[in-house]
Amino acid sequence: MVIQELKPSKRVRGRWLAVLEDGSILRLGRNQIADFALYAGRELSDEEADRLTQAIENENFRAHALRMITDTPRSRKEFVKLLEKMDCPPEKAQEIADWLEDLGYLDDAAYAREVAELYTRKGYGKRKIRDEFYRRGVPRELWDEALEQIEEEDNASAIDAFLEKKLKGSHDPKDVKRASDALARRGFAWPEISDALRRYGMEVWD
Repeated sequence: MVIQELKPSKRVRGRWLAVLEDGSILRLGRNQIADFALYAGRELSDEEADRLTQAIENENFRAHALRMITDTPRSRKEFVKLLEKMDCPPEKAQEIADWLEDLGYLDDAAYAREVAELYTRKGYGKRKIRDEFYRRGVPRELWDEALEQIEEEDNASAIDAFLEKKLKGSHDPKDVKRASDALARRGFAWPEISDALRRYGMEVWD
């Protein structure tokens, strides 16, 4: 396989096009040009061509992976599954995940804290946050540490705000029951709900 022409892409900055003798085109990065000492007229053996193709594929997966993780934070498990859906081989997906962890872009502990903070701000309780950890593939050993970052007063404030919004001053038992059930669905425990109801002025028996 002979490279007939090697030229920079007019459309994508940093990309080079290697036009081969059969008319096919390889889209390269500067790394591949340097690593394989490519130039117009260079003849590649079958082994070199295979290694170059693999290097290009790997570079493409890495570039796409970097865009994905900077656009939307994810857990390692979520991220690897997405790569595999893109036909990235499982071992290659794990390798790319390792690479992103080394760069600091993939961090399950930081992601767990971010999820906990996000759902706390939305007014959800710890049970709901645990459900989110499970759904998002956050390792279980990181759950407690992330949940410890949530201050109890933050939970209390969220529940109080929810009751004020839903009840609007009402002390009707039916309204209070509906609000309490809604808080339970949002992941708050009964002791937290009962404390909030007392602060609201209701008599509560545990």
